[in-house]
Amino acid sequence: MTPEVLTLFILNALFVIFATVAFILSLRITLYYDKQSTTPVQYRLEKQSYLSATIIKYIFSIKIPLFIFFIFTLEKISLILPGAMCSAGVVNATDYGLYLLVLKLLNLYLFAYWILLNSQDMKSETQPYIKIKFQLFMALYILLVTEIIVESLMFFSIDIKDVVDCCGVVFSVSDNSYMAEIIGAPIFVQVSLFYTLFLVMILAYIKKLKRIFSILNVLFVFVSLATLIGFFGTYIYEMPTHHCPFCFLAHEYNYIGYLLYIFLFVGTFYGASLALLQMTQKEEYFYYRVSMLFNCAYLLSVSAYVLLYYFKNSLWL
Repeated sequence: MTPEVLTLFILNALFVIFATVAFILSLRITLYYDKQSTTPVQYRLEKQSYLSATIIKYIFSIKIPLFIFFIFTLEKISLILPGAMCSAGVVNATDYGLYLLVLKLLNLYLFAYWILLNSQDMKSETQPYIKIKFQLFMALYILLVTEIIVESLMFFSIDIKDVVDCCGVVFSVSDNSYMAEIIGAPIFVQVSLFYTLFLVMILAYIKKLKRIFSILNVLFVFVSLATLIGFFGTYIYEMPTHHCPFCFLAHEYNYIGYLLYIFLFVGTFYGASLALLQMTQKEEYFYYRVSMLFNCAYLLSVSAYVLLYYFKNSLWL
């Protein structure tokens, strides 16, 4: 029960309380709201919709950056777990760690999308997304509560006396797992797929193929994470056998991992959102530009580590 874990528990308790209030209001709005009606009930529901949207917006706005604090908390806990060298050991310390991480990543994108949907809805006097956004929140409420439950189970299941596997064991080529298959994939295949996908994304950007651009951004998330673990990460560590996606979040590597993940999240999120929202041509242009800017920043950052290593050592890993 470190201060960081207690902070997460307190915030999660507050999130559940306020999210439950918003869920009840969202259910009423979904069932009874009719924008064509002018009865007192409808005016009351409209006021409640603003209250509910405000609650949800601030919960999700806090939950998104809180993901970084969660990773920071895992790093702190790794210092007191025998065998753990980074967050990977903490995630692997219980049966809930991996599921929680996947759920948090999924919610990261979904919560951010709800904020954008709400923003678009509030720009219009007719509020075209009012029922859609509250129906979406009711589904996200289940995911939010599930995430909080799984997070609590994970932290309560950690035994600081048990020896856990370090990241070298978790991300090992010799391990019989899907991760070992990713790490063990031919380097040429990994690199070719990464850069080819980015080039196709540039073509979709030039031609303004919105749906294709969005799909490519979704694929870019998975390909980028796979190549970061299997190839680019080894150049950050300057060790061909080190494939951990957590260690470069530490101060030994200048916390570069946080910057890389932020670049990847912002770029792919704005790119994927293009096909999910109705927007003006000016707004589409902004989304295209932000997506390409951050995706380019990610690509140039990971590529720079490879080139710098080669210039310093005149060889590849």
